[in-house]
Amino acid sequence: MAKTTFIATGDAFMTRRLPEGGYPGFDKVRDIIAQHDVRFNNLEFTAHDQEGYPSAFSGGTWAMAEPEILDDLKKFGFNLYNTANNHSMDYCHGGLLATLEHMRQRDMLAAGTGENLFYASAPAYLDTPNARVAMLGITSSFHDSDIAGNQSLNVIGRPGVNGLRVDTTYTVEKEYYDALSAVVDKTVMNAGKLRSIRNGYSMPLPEGKLNFGGKIFLLGDETATHTAPNATDMARMEEHIHEARRQADYVLVSIHAHQSKAVDTTEPADFVVEFAHRCIEAGADAVLGHGPHELRGIEIYNGKPIFYSLGNFIFQADTVRLQPAEAYENKKMPAGTMTGELMDFRSKNGTRGYCVQENIWRSVMAGFTAEDGEITEIKLYPIDMHMGWKRSTIGWPEITDNDSVLHHLAELSARYGTKLDIADGVATIKLK
Repeated sequence: MAKTTFIATGDAFMTRRLPEGGYPGFDKVRDIIAQHDVRFNNLEFTAHDQEGYPSAFSGGTWAMAEPEILDDLKKFGFNLYNTANNHSMDYCHGGLLATLEHMRQRDMLAAGTGENLFYASAPAYLDTPNARVAMLGITSSFHDSDIAGNQSLNVIGRPGVNGLRVDTTYTVEKEYYDALSAVVDKTVMNAGKLRSIRNGYSMPLPEGKLNFGGKIFLLGDETATHTAPNATDMARMEEHIHEARRQADYVLVSIHAHQSKAVDTTEPADFVVEFAHRCIEAGADAVLGHGPHELRGIEIYNGKPIFYSLGNFIFQADTVRLQPAEAYENKKMPAGTMTGELMDFRSKNGTRGYCVQENIWRSVMAGFTAEDGEITEIKLYPIDMHMGWKRSTIGWPEITDNDSVLHHLAELSARYGTKLDIADGVATIKLK
């Protein structure tokens, strides 16, 4: 099998039109992307003309851009997109379906969302000169109502995301377990759940498990939090990976996961690591992570790369044009407030939040090469999105000769025993 090249980027939260002729640094970014056969990006906005109602819950900012911005994103050269993330349903089913239709009109190949659970879960297939590539799009960051639904024999399915739910267990020692039990008894917070159990709609918990406000606490010898991929969702995704393995030469899995292990946002939650490992074991060739808007480390597992987060690629959240009433009501601001004023309030005039966090504004593009069915080499190209620039100009990626981001990524990857060789402004990982 001849050589096939890939490049993967992180989140594109794009709300501004690409200037005519690009911007300083655009050509170099585009040219690096163009050197690869498979060119991936995570689409972290909905693209439509208010063709959906705003959801009661957003991914943080209700992310909507005019469909023409898709034309501008295409100018970077991408040919494969993930659409499953915490913003996919910011404008409910109408916004999701309109986005997918606008993408289809522009021949933008995507996976991760769809008209029902089958289509949301199914891989997208990209045919390149030397190989057929499959990609699954998945998110673990979503509201419960966002997940796509199966069709029954007589009822249509529900549009939504290919969601990976998380089974979280809180283990506590006896003194804490008894204290929580007392609070449950005193407040009768589980009255509705107990009624549901009595009526046969829910199953009772076994001895030593406690429902505390919807969270499950397990009596144990330690106090700790354990997370694991939901068994039903994991099995569905493994089944689609197996099918993709039959139908394609290479299989990619894209996972949008904000969740971290603890307060350190650069360390993925345990379930993310287990999920990525199981995807590789099921037949995936690479796992492409994104979500926390900053880099996480790279692990080589069974000879296959796991990028726990590729960070941002385009980040223009503060120049979104429109926000629904809830955005202002949540901040106790008058309904007539303008979007720019909302962003000033949220960022405390540019002094708090993402705008002052260095790691949000520096990232990498991950290029990798496969030959004879195996990935042999990874090259990491550092990009900068210019923290501190004006709101009207910040957020476009530019190749940087400052290799501090590569050294930062090297430290994050060392946790997994992965070594980056940094030279001439590029980091390299040899797999073969």
